[in-house]
Amino acid sequence: MNNSTKFEDIKVNIKIILAGLWTSVTLCYLYGDYFELYTPGKARGLLEGTNLLDSPPKLFLASVVLAIPAVMVFLSLILTPAVNRMLNIIFGTFFTLIMLFIGIISFSDWYLFYVFLAMVECMITILIVKYAWSWKKV
Repeated sequence: MNNSTKFEDIKVNIKIILAGLWTSVTLCYLYGDYFELYTPGKARGLLEGTNLLDSPPKLFLASVVLAIPAVMVFLSLILTPAVNRMLNIIFGTFFTLIMLFIGIISFSDWYLFYVFLAMVECMITILIVKYAWSWKKV
C-alpha cells in the first residue's frame, strides 16, 4: 500500500471520548430546547408564564438536571477512573431513560424534531454507558 494513503490513527483516551460524548449530548439538549421555541403557542406561554417551567422551583430543578451533562464534560476529564466510570454509567443510564420517556410522550407532528433529537440523545448516552462499562483495567 502506498504511504500517501495511510493516515495516522492515534488511540483516543477513554476520558476524552466520554467528554466528547457528553459535549455532543449537551448540544443536542440545547438545540432541542431552542427549536421548541418555534412550536405553536410556546412563545405565548413564555410571555404569560403558563409553560412547563412556570415556577422558580421548576426552573431550579431543570437547571440542576441540565447542569449534569455540561459538568460531566469536565468531570470526565479529571475524575479518577473508578469514580469517573461509576458516574458515567449512572448519569448515562439516567439520561437515556429520561430521553426515552420524553421521546415517547412528545410524539406529534410539531414535535418530530424533538423525538428525533431524543433518539439521538439516547444513542449518545447509551454509548456513554457502553464506553464507561467497558473501561479497561490495567
